[in-house]
Order: sequence, then structure tokens, then C-alpha cells
Amino acid sequence: MPDVEASKVSADTTPLRRQPVQQRSAKRVEQMLDASAALIDELGYDALTTTLIAKRAGVAVGSLYQFFPDKRAVVQALTQRNMERFVAAVNERLTELSPEHWWDVVDSILDIYLRMHREVPGFSKVHFGDVVDRQLLDDDRDNNAVLVDSLTDILSVRVDRPIEDLRFAITIANEAADALLKLAFRREPRGDEKIVAETKYLVKGYLASKFGE
Repeated sequence: MPDVEASKVSADTTPLRRQPVQQRSAKRVEQMLDASAALIDELGYDALTTTLIAKRAGVAVGSLYQFFPDKRAVVQALTQRNMERFVAAVNERLTELSPEHWWDVVDSILDIYLRMHREVPGFSKVHFGDVVDRQLLDDDRDNNAVLVDSLTDILSVRVDRPIEDLRFAITIANEAADALLKLAFRREPRGDEKIVAETKYLVKGYLASKFGE
């Protein structure tokens, strides 16, 4: 299965003021992103500051400003990283499967999302960016559209349907799953299993009605 193009995952314009060239600089940027994720878990996005991020990352505030103009840019980069990791995990998982039915694909995608929600620092608060800005990942597309485009690229090699029909169906399935999973995590910190199961059932049924079992 081909890799998803990076342009489908990330914004056209990077939140970084400059790209880290040296390995040491790249590691420092990763430390800043890790620090912001941990602080978002502890304090939430509104209470996050560049001073707190720098202190937690063990760098000077001036070092942070070399790469990021403000906290929004830090969280944008963190969200892009989460999106890239999510898409990479879906890609990897689906190469391991030989799914005969849509529900194998749906289970894999939703299970990866659930695992990230439970295990990846900051993800449960920011998800794919809507808490900050509905167009955090890309100036021309909302965050869910960025995700849908990436999933469409992955699944188009598995489903023999016109690309626009596939994108539309994935958009509907994604919006429904997004709303239901938010409900699941409002009910239970780790996600209400009954709602998760119903989400899978609903999405599988919808996609089967469009593309067959």
C-alpha cells in the first residue's frame, strides 16, 4: 500500500518559524511538543503558555520562539504530529490485514483512534485540533476534512469506487463516528464501551449500504 502523501496530512504552511536542521534542534522541538502535550493533559489548552512549555521542556523561552511564534503554533505542530502518527498507524495496520469486509477496516481505524485517545498525552483534550481552531491543520480545509482526505487516499486502493463517492461516504462516516465517540468519552474517561460498540455497528452498516459487505 502506498504511503499517504505528507501534504494530505499536514498543513500547506508549517507552524514552525524555521525547520530544525541539526539533530539537536529537531530533538529540542520534539521536547517542546512533548512538554505541551503533557501540560495540556494537566492544565488544558487555555492555561497553556509558552513560558510553561519552555520550562517543562528544559529550554529557554527564547529557544522556543526561534521555532514557534506562540502557543497556538506549538499546538498546531503537536496536532500535525498526532495526525501523521494516526495515519501512519492506520496505514501500517491495514497492510497487515487482508480485510474481506468493511468492518475489519472500521474496527482497525476506530481502535487506533481509541488507543491514541487513551494513551497519547494531550490527544484526549485536543484531538485533531478543533478545540483550538476548526482549521488548525490547514487554512483551506477543516480538520476533519484533512483526516478524511488522508483516509480516502489509504482506502481508495481497497475500494473500487469513484474517488468522490468514497470521500463523501468517509466524510459522513467520520462525522458520525466523531460525534458518537465524543459522547462515549463524556460518559466514561476511557470511553463508554457500549457507545463505542454502537458506533462501530452504525458506521459498518452505513458503509456496507454504500459499498457492500
